[in-house]
Amino acid sequence: MSQLSIYNSLTREKEVFTPITPGHVGLYVCGPTVSGESHLGHARPYITFDVVNRYLQFLNYKVRYVRNITDAGHFEEEGRDATDKVNDKAKLEQLEPMELVHKYTNLFHWGMRAFNTLEPSIEPTATGHIIEQISMIKKIIEKGYAYEVNGSVYFDVKKYAANYPYGKLSGRILDDLLETTRELDGQDEKRNKVDFALWKAAPPEHIMRWESPWGEGFPGWHIECSAMASKYLGVQFDIHGGGMDLQFPHHESEIAQSTIVHDHAPVNYWMHNNMITINGKKMGKSYNNVIKLTELFSGSHPILEQAYHPMVVRFYILQTHYRSTLDFSNEALQASEKALKRLWETYEVLKQLSYSPSNEGINESLNQDLISICNACEDYMNDDFNTAKVIAALFDLTSSINSFKANLIPIGTITEACFNLLQATFKNYLETILGLQSVQASSQNDAMDKVLQVLITLRKEAKQRKDFAVSDQIRNQLQEAGVILKDEKDGTVSYTIQ
Repeated sequence: MSQLSIYNSLTREKEVFTPITPGHVGLYVCGPTVSGESHLGHARPYITFDVVNRYLQFLNYKVRYVRNITDAGHFEEEGRDATDKVNDKAKLEQLEPMELVHKYTNLFHWGMRAFNTLEPSIEPTATGHIIEQISMIKKIIEKGYAYEVNGSVYFDVKKYAANYPYGKLSGRILDDLLETTRELDGQDEKRNKVDFALWKAAPPEHIMRWESPWGEGFPGWHIECSAMASKYLGVQFDIHGGGMDLQFPHHESEIAQSTIVHDHAPVNYWMHNNMITINGKKMGKSYNNVIKLTELFSGSHPILEQAYHPMVVRFYILQTHYRSTLDFSNEALQASEKALKRLWETYEVLKQLSYSPSNEGINESLNQDLISICNACEDYMNDDFNTAKVIAALFDLTSSINSFKANLIPIGTITEACFNLLQATFKNYLETILGLQSVQASSQNDAMDKVLQVLITLRKEAKQRKDFAVSDQIRNQLQEAGVILKDEKDGTVSYTIQ
């Protein structure tokens, strides 16, 4: 039996996984910045680390999975005038920041439910942990690795790099960063261009602001994860995950902050998934090639030839190893749609088969081949969560299973133990670990969404004709059923299933 090995981005080697506390795993994954809709590029890390979470639980570890919500503080380094993304988008949409956060957090959760991801153990928010962030900043200042200027606090990267291996995770060299960091407004208040903000003084027009020892302001992006990870997982924990675009500056900064506060590195294993690209370019707002999840599931984006079911998207992502680049194309998604349908049909056949001995006796070669393929799935998952090889192995089993159904090969030519192993392998890997569902079964959730939209439309029409009795009745009865409606300023209605 193989041991679980994880590719550690920090050491650039596969390492046998040894948890800090036997039988327990602390897993932290950087969550979304809820200033807008989640897109296909966001789907990859959360599906990837959902499988990591599922597999660790399958191995009987008790996992505390912490995935944060960034609802303040995510900004580029732009001197005193920097504003976080939530603050800017709230002004653009003419919503209170927490209205905006609620709207896009609900949309994110809706997408995660559609992808059949397990909920994290804890989902803390940046705004809910301002006290913890201020406390960490105070300690960094006390230890001499941060300084205050005009109500903002910056981390002294150059001083840190003189004593610790800054850049080890991302492979960045400080001297190169000092030469290549672009000039930005307000950089003159930093000691060095590479210093990053722990706390920013809030200009008068900034909506999101909190009291601090340095005046009213808001936290930097990097400090939130350090504060929340240490609060819920301890000052040193097992696994930290996220997209590889977060290695620098976000994760590099996390390491620096936490190392100063706690006197040692915070994480044993760093895991990073690769990007989803379109025509070789990273999917992102700056490239204007983002496909939102609502567009992906409805087929409404111009680049899409059709709507794609969430399970097809999940399967498409898992067919490639998480550390490999995944290039989007309609052809690839359509091929995934056919492949998932074929694999699930085989699984349905397998569930309907029953074992009975054959007069022909046991075919030792076939029996051993099937057992070897089933057992290989564990080796593939233990080899840095290689879902691509697991899926290929499941396909290797399909021809024999379909031959059993057609009675081209009597099922009794394999042992009953082998037959039971086949059924367990499909159930364990296809459903429990890979988290896949049949498109048909998952479509029942889509049908429920459509029913809810009909009721929301009926309520809207009742309000327009001032029939508030009917409008209130629909809202109240849905609330009794656990569906909470919320009217937005632009007239749309969002809902949350409790």
